[in-house]
Amino acid sequence: MSETFARARSSETTRVVTFEGGARSVRDDRVAGEEPLEIRLRAGGRSKTIAITMRTPGHDFELAAGFLFAEGVIAGLDDLREMTYCLDGSVGADQQYNIVNVDLVRRELPDLVALERHFTTTSACGICGRASLEALRERGVPSVTSALTLAPEIISGLPSALRERQRLFASTGGLHAAALFDARGTLLIVREDVGRHNAFDKLIGAALLERPLPLADGIVLVSGRASYELVQKTIAAGVPVLCAVSAPSSLAVTLAEDFGVTLAGFVRGDRFNVYAHDERIA
Repeated sequence: MSETFARARSSETTRVVTFEGGARSVRDDRVAGEEPLEIRLRAGGRSKTIAITMRTPGHDFELAAGFLFAEGVIAGLDDLREMTYCLDGSVGADQQYNIVNVDLVRRELPDLVALERHFTTTSACGICGRASLEALRERGVPSVTSALTLAPEIISGLPSALRERQRLFASTGGLHAAALFDARGTLLIVREDVGRHNAFDKLIGAALLERPLPLADGIVLVSGRASYELVQKTIAAGVPVLCAVSAPSSLAVTLAEDFGVTLAGFVRGDRFNVYAHDERIA
């Protein structure tokens, strides 16, 4: 399941004209890659496109696995038989690495209509059609339970640890990041993407493929704001603490409170706000 080709396009060189102090100069610059990714489910001899998203190429299988897990299409790694790029000649050579086929163990496709959501996404907005807090309850997703407690300095140290590992952001300045830390604040996984939801899905997918879920002793830090969709993904992965360098939305706060997630925002320097379940901060 190699993704070497995709990783090679995670950033590209472009010509830019820079103006500084009124002086004009021409130079090359790196920009983040952004291309469509189509995720196709296959089971029982049938195939169905379940998502199309604009993403930064790289870690595409993790993105597919994380998305399917977070949205309740698969319950775990045992539901996946194989993930491959579309190399059967049905699409042009320039697009074959923009389609991921996900072969399920089950003998038929799941009842996708029952999920009541639209699976077309962009790099900006995440999954559309998810408007109710009851959607997670209807899926049977449990509240997050964890005995994890953290000293404030653990949370304060997360952003600097993330910046040191944001390889693509350092070269392009145009990517979101999601990072998984352990209870001691040790960084375990970092994923980057033009879409913050995609970065989180890649993170969940990486965890799903490498270690068992839920991540009851984990901390996730996201480089932007904390939206409802990101809290939803946090709950699906069983992560007890979600931190963001920017603000949460009101719906994110409500969802975190209802499902037992400690939600911290504006994590900058030695200061941060806790919007839900501050009892985990010692």
